[in-house]
Amino acid sequence: MKFLVCLLLVSFQSMAQDQKLLVQSHAEKLKNAKEYTLKVAELMPESMYDFKPVVDEMSFKEQIIHIGKNLYWLSSTFIIEAPDLNAKQSVIAKNMTKGQAIDFISGAYEFAGQAIMNVRSESLSKEFPFSGRKLNKVQFLNLIQDHQTHHRAQLIVYLRLNMLSPPNYIGW
Repeated sequence: MKFLVCLLLVSFQSMAQDQKLLVQSHAEKLKNAKEYTLKVAELMPESMYDFKPVVDEMSFKEQIIHIGKNLYWLSSTFIIEAPDLNAKQSVIAKNMTKGQAIDFISGAYEFAGQAIMNVRSESLSKEFPFSGRKLNKVQFLNLIQDHQTHHRAQLIVYLRLNMLSPPNYIGW
């Protein structure tokens, strides 16, 4: 019996360490993503912030604001389970300068990073309804990474279409 209890304790401790490592890895990746995204955002001249390759696409500035809004929404609603702070803000890309857009996305990355670092490991398996199915917090951590990477990739294409070389990638 004592052996079984010890085995269970070791298993739980190992699982807790794995969850902590998972959270720390996501936080580190997001920190690097912020640094890279800000370099991309700084590179585009302000005069080109309304650039869009085709009418149906978001502008460079709208892409930045979209990333920021999504970071606030996913990390507040699903990671720390709090009301979306962004919902109360009137953030409209077309009314913003380059500096304001950069400040907004920087703040969104900071907020999301803090949310991730403060998530309780024991809550990672909690599920939420999302797009007709259920996702747990680990899946939302992945979604946060995937979504901002997808839109930042579009920003890089916008830079290249304007003959600007993107900064060297900052990854994991």
